Amino acid sequence: MTARKFYTHLEFILELEPNTIHGTEALQDFEGWDSLSKLSFIAMGDAELDTIVSAEALSGCKTVADLVGLFDGKIAHKE
Repeated sequence: MTARKFYTHLEFILELEPNTIHGTEALQDFEGWDSLSKLSFIAMGDAELDTIVSAEALSGCKTVADLVGLFDGKIAHKE
């Protein structure tokens, strides 16, 4: 998956306008980053990237880049 497609999925989960996320944002800055969006994110990771993210790993993430790091090379940074 490309980084842009990953960001698009995250924007959908957070109900943000397209092209809002660029990879360096702090998760605490998103009003929609709550328990429901975290569950949606875990489901997206399973469905789209065939990776189950643990709640513990997710709770350690502070930025969008940290979220990308959960998928161990499955997200291509070049479009």
